[in-house]
Amino acid sequence: MKPQFITDDQGKRTGVILSIKDYNKLIDELDEAHTVKLYDTAKTEKLTFQPLEAALTRVDAKRRKSGLSSSDQ
Repeated sequence: MKPQFITDDQGKRTGVILSIKDYNKLIDELDEAHTVKLYDTAKTEKLTFQPLEAALTRVDAKRRKSGLSSSDQ
C-alpha cells in the first residue's frame, strides 16, 4: 500500500489518497472486522425462541408498518 498524503500549509496531514485496490481491501477488512464483532456479540446473547405463527405475525406487522407487501419481496 502506497498512500499519498495531502497536507496543509504547515505540513500537517489532512487527507490521504489511496488506489482503488487498496481502498477496496481496507473496506473488505473493515467489513470482516465488523462481522466478527457482531458474531462475538451474538454469541454472548441468550437465545430465545417463539412459535412460528408468532414470528410470522411479527414479520407481517413490520411489513405493513414499512409499507411493504409480501409481493414486494
